[in-house]
Amino acid sequence: MSPSAPSLKADAWLARRDRLLASPRFQRWAAAFLPTRWIARRRARELFDLTAGFVYSQVLAACVRLRLFERLAEAPATVDELAPRLDLSPAAAERLLEAAAALRLAERRSGGRYGLGVLGAALLGNPGVAAMVEHHPLLYDDLRDPLALLREGGDTRLAGYWAYARRPDPGGASAAQVAEYSALMAASQPLLAGEILDAYPLHRHRCLLDVGGGEAAFAIAAAARAPQLRAIVFDLPAVAERARARIAAAGLSDRVTAVGGDFGRDPLPAGADVATLVRVVHDHDDDAALRLLRAVRAALAPGGTLLLAEPMAEAPGAEPVAAYFHFYLLAMGQGRPRSPARLGELLRQAGFGRLRRLRTRAPLLTGVLAATAMT
Repeated sequence: MSPSAPSLKADAWLARRDRLLASPRFQRWAAAFLPTRWIARRRARELFDLTAGFVYSQVLAACVRLRLFERLAEAPATVDELAPRLDLSPAAAERLLEAAAALRLAERRSGGRYGLGVLGAALLGNPGVAAMVEHHPLLYDDLRDPLALLREGGDTRLAGYWAYARRPDPGGASAAQVAEYSALMAASQPLLAGEILDAYPLHRHRCLLDVGGGEAAFAIAAAARAPQLRAIVFDLPAVAERARARIAAAGLSDRVTAVGGDFGRDPLPAGADVATLVRVVHDHDDDAALRLLRAVRAALAPGGTLLLAEPMAEAPGAEPVAAYFHFYLLAMGQGRPRSPARLGELLRQAGFGRLRRLRTRAPLLTGVLAATAMT
C-alpha cells in the first residue's frame, strides 16, 4: 500500500462522498448554493479541461508548427496581416487566433490586433517545450486507441523513435537512429539543468559522471557553473559522438569528455565523486533501473554523491506528471514514473543511503533526490 493511501475508515467516508458528488440533484444544488458555487464551477471547469484536453493540445501544436509565437513576438498584428504569413485563409487564421486567445497563448490587443498571451510568451522562452510539442504527434498516433495500447502494447511509433526502447542491442544504434531523440533531449535540457544546479551546486566536487547524458547539455551547463569541475558523459556510442561535437563547439574539450557504451552491459567510467541521472531512471522498468543504480554505485567511491533528477509521481506540485508519463512510457515500451518513496527504495537496494529530497522551483519539470554511496 502506498504511504499516502487512505485507511479503511477513510475509504467509507470517500465512498459516501463519491455517491454525493455523482448525484445530479446534489450537483444542481451545489452550483446554485453560494458557499459551494465556486467549488462546483471549478470542478466543472476541471472536468471540461479533461474532456477538451486533446483539442487544447492540437491548438498548441498548430501554433508551434506555424511559429505563431515568434511572429507575435515581433509585433502584434491583425488577422489580415497574419493570415498570409501563416499560409492560412483569414477565416482559418481568425479561428486559430481566437482559440489561442481562449487558452491564453495569444491575447487580443487594440485595433483588432493579436499579441502574445502569457502562456505563449512563457513557451517562447522555453524552446524545449516547443520541441516536445512538435514531437507529440508520435505519441498521439500511439494513443489513438488507448485500450488497445493498454491491453496489447505492441510496436509503437514512439518506441521506434527512442533508439534503445525494446532493442536487444541499444549500443548498436546508428547515428541516424539517435539523431532526432538526441536533439530533442538536448533542446529540453537547459531549463532542467538550471533547476538541478540551483538545487545542488557542484562547487565542492571535482569530477562529474553524467550517465545517459545525451549530447552533454547538462555536463556543459555544470562545467560553466563550476569552473573546477571535470565531467564525463556516458551514453550510447552514436550519442557520445554527437556529444563530442557539442563539447568541442562549447570549447570544453579539455574538461568534458564523452564515453560511448551501453550501461546495461558495460561498466561505467570510474573516478567521479558525483554522478547524475537526469531523466534516465523513469525510462526503465524496475529490474533495469536497479541494475543501472548498482552500476552507478560501483563507479562511485564510498561517500560519492548521486543526483537522480526526473519528474516524480506523487510529488506535491507535480501531480499531473504521473498521468502524462504513465501513458508516454507505456507507448515507449518501458519505464514508469515513480514516487520519491519508490525511488528511495531502489536507491537503498543499490547501495545508497543518506537520501534527501532537494527543493526545486519547478517540481512539475523535475524532482531531485541526492544519495550517498555507502560502504
